[in-house]
Amino acid sequence: MKIGVLGAGTMGAGIAQVAAQNGHSVVLVDVNQTVLDLAKNGHVKMIHRLVEKGSLTNAECDQILGAFHYATSMSDLKDCGLVIEAIIEDLTVKHSVFVQMESIVDSTCILASNTSSLSIASIGSALKKADRMIGIHFFNPAPLMPLVEIIPAVQTSAETVELVTHLISSWKKTAVVCKDTPGFIVNRVARPFYGEALRIYEEGIADFATIDWAMTSIGGFKMGPFTLMDYIGNDVNYAVTESVFQSFYFDPRFKPSFTQKRHKEAGYFGRKTGRGYYDYSEGAILPSPCEDQELGKYIFERILVMLINEATDAVFMQVTDAEGVDLAMTKGVNYPKGLLRWADEIGLDVVLLKIEDLFSEYGEDRYRPNPLLRKLARANEKFHA
Repeated sequence: MKIGVLGAGTMGAGIAQVAAQNGHSVVLVDVNQTVLDLAKNGHVKMIHRLVEKGSLTNAECDQILGAFHYATSMSDLKDCGLVIEAIIEDLTVKHSVFVQMESIVDSTCILASNTSSLSIASIGSALKKADRMIGIHFFNPAPLMPLVEIIPAVQTSAETVELVTHLISSWKKTAVVCKDTPGFIVNRVARPFYGEALRIYEEGIADFATIDWAMTSIGGFKMGPFTLMDYIGNDVNYAVTESVFQSFYFDPRFKPSFTQKRHKEAGYFGRKTGRGYYDYSEGAILPSPCEDQELGKYIFERILVMLINEATDAVFMQVTDAEGVDLAMTKGVNYPKGLLRWADEIGLDVVLLKIEDLFSEYGEDRYRPNPLLRKLARANEKFHA
């Protein structure tokens, strides 16, 4: 099958590389020739690096690089069996390009979006044959990150879901099928990792460095929330939080933080601007955390139980199952454990008690315990057998 990718930015170029490395002819399209040239040079550099590491032979290198076709016109997508769109997160723009694509490709061609924040049903509404529309959400960098969220819209046919899931799995990726709801799995379940950390800071309980220390040293996460937000970019992370909050009809569980908003407004986006929650300028000294074990344990457990509560809600609302949530969070954002297996280890009654304590203390709906967590804890059951 020939694979088309629309958009040659970092994500689109990465998806194209994954397809080429798995034996497909790939058409990478971008209207901007400069962006296309950068993608091509990046492919040459990365594939040659794999040869230097001994991961590929010279013959395999030549074969992969020969599989790419770079184009500035969507008409070059006409022979593709699957086209994945990876362009700007703007629904009007996406509608326009999908209408164009549908007029070019064959009626059997599957059309997909790599969107992380828009409804697949809404994107597919622009198509005449919407049963071939599906979400295929890779994580950055696409060649390295194992998770791919597969998102059928209400219009998507069962055959399309089956074909895409099989194809993505054949690319040695962990394919998790999930419901077309805001944030899908990862960007929904991960909100408390940032939101509760920001809340703890805003309450004056601990500073950025101490919260990051608690989550890495005690919790075992690879990055603390503030280091991670600076890495992602506060502009990007805040935009996702705001989008999820609005998409969930302003559910207080997803309420954005004024602290992050002010950092974004100040241009403190993180590493890419040299300043975020931390100062990354040359010679700057990062602050030292308060390594109080009792405080660190409180911070870690408070954020963890909020994550578990959100993961539980994803299962309760049938976004995916418990295995799907745990795979998504370990393979998509490198969490040290699946959140629901973690909950099983701690004990659901213990997790529920901690959330009930927060709910009782604050009286805010953001801390309401999920009904499924209550039900399982009451029956002394677990998420995983």
